[in-house]
Amino acid sequence: MSLLLACGSREAGVPTLRWYVFNERSGAFQEAARRCSQASEGAYRVDFVPLPADASQQREQLVRRLAAEDSDIDIIGMDVIWTAEFAEAGWILPWPRETAEEVAAHRLGPPVESARYDGRLWAVPFTTNAQLLWYRTDRVERPPETWDEMIRMAEELGEVGTIEAQGERYEGFSVFFVSLLASAGGSVLGEGEGTDSGSGVALPREPTLDALRVMRKLATSPAADPSLPRAREDQARLAFEAGGASFMVNYTFVWPSARRNAPEVAEHMAWARWPAVDPGRPSRVTVGGINLAVGAYSRHPELAFRAAECIASAENQRLAASQGGLPPTMESLYDEEEVREAFPFADLLRETLRDAVQRPRTPLYTDVSLAISHTLHPMSEIRPEEDLRRLRNAVVRALRSEGLF
Repeated sequence: MSLLLACGSREAGVPTLRWYVFNERSGAFQEAARRCSQASEGAYRVDFVPLPADASQQREQLVRRLAAEDSDIDIIGMDVIWTAEFAEAGWILPWPRETAEEVAAHRLGPPVESARYDGRLWAVPFTTNAQLLWYRTDRVERPPETWDEMIRMAEELGEVGTIEAQGERYEGFSVFFVSLLASAGGSVLGEGEGTDSGSGVALPREPTLDALRVMRKLATSPAADPSLPRAREDQARLAFEAGGASFMVNYTFVWPSARRNAPEVAEHMAWARWPAVDPGRPSRVTVGGINLAVGAYSRHPELAFRAAECIASAENQRLAASQGGLPPTMESLYDEEEVREAFPFADLLRETLRDAVQRPRTPLYTDVSLAISHTLHPMSEIRPEEDLRRLRNAVVRALRSEGLF
């Protein structure tokens, strides 16, 4: 009995670090927490605290607790779009300057940039992602290069030519617009992007009109899924797996899902770069993923920085890729057999990620995103000239914190 009590007392004396992150279902995150706890040799223990799958719900829970200066939050699995907001609010700690360069080294540029704000690194990039084009090789000989070409090809296929995309009024809708805008050579914010103020609406005329025209053309085409105004990533995946669609823009999770749930579809499933808006300009899509930040009210910030670096190590990124299907931020991992087995499209994904773009980097990003989705939804009702003016006004109001979206 005395031995058991002594053992329990030593365990109780180990600092516990609470890692709040979305509930990754494969167990890769829990295993990373276990590995890092063991590797610390008693310096700390990492407890995995699951958050909802929906990013908006994750943010809502974290914002409420951080605003209340909750010391229970040691490590945060942050969506890449939260960096500016959380840093500006003082909810996370900047990475120590003496280790920031080492933490950022050997990682893909856009994921690292998503963790920067106001000249500092605020998180270590853990996982990343970007959308690809998925298509049926038994229905088309080659992938389309542009959105116009894809819509035409889909219409020629008739009832099996459906294009699956994200058209519901939520964050994925804003991602869709920002990717189209970037592919057309534009951006939402101008000179102020990435600065404290976040001021300076860009939305240049021709690129914005081009993006809006694509959205309207897709939504009003017979190739659009009738449920497009209510479609998110998972609805698009399910529809593609059902066999009625020939094209889909979506994240890499659709590949293992199709192999598991619809092998007859996966047998004829291939991938290509996201379609371009202009024939002579390669597409550019928004970067996604999870960065690891240290909560500003943690009781053990130094240990939390150490643990976050451990969780984001090559070993655990390899685990998240092979077991959880989450692309790594370390560039060299894309050459490893284990990762390439999980992602047979590894070269294309790495190429896409190398020139991926950021969503508007401003502490007011949530309002900017809501301004985009509320102004442009549903896509079938977009009037490019009129909505260009409405969108500029809505984003200006969002940056001024005027009104509720």
